[in-house]
Amino acid sequence: MSTTQSERLRELLEPLVASQGLDLEEIAVDSVGRKRVLSVVVDSDTGADLDQIADVSRALSAKLDETDAMGEGEYTLEVGTPGAERLLTEHRHYLRATGRLVKFQLTEGGELVARILKVDDEGLDLEVPGVKGRKATTRRLGFPDVTRARVQVEFNRKDKKDMKEEEEA
Repeated sequence: MSTTQSERLRELLEPLVASQGLDLEEIAVDSVGRKRVLSVVVDSDTGADLDQIADVSRALSAKLDETDAMGEGEYTLEVGTPGAERLLTEHRHYLRATGRLVKFQLTEGGELVARILKVDDEGLDLEVPGVKGRKATTRRLGFPDVTRARVQVEFNRKDKKDMKEEEEA
């Protein structure tokens, strides 16, 4: 997708997405054979449920139908939320990932897998899981120290209730 088309689509669609209480995270136009697919990724601090996705999809579809932003050819509109292993690229992404396990690529080299405890304007307070029976440790990481960060999927994650019960025992 050309930068100008991307910018035009963002300018056109972002106010509609915002009016639905969501953030416009990503826009992509891909060609699949002869068909074009416009993918729009939305999110909010509390996530987006299916009703919100349907509402924003209808609003975007109506707006696109009344403009020539996608040109004359046919296309498919897909509206969704970021995947489970989303890349963290904005400050708000880190805030939304508080409590989640994240894999960090560090500027100095190497990787760190840790849980985000707190986010402020300068960086992150993290809990680094203990290895081989050792206790978890805390660490401060500034945003300039992070090259890339991606949320990790946890299949056996303890929820806050389980962790409180362990602490009280």
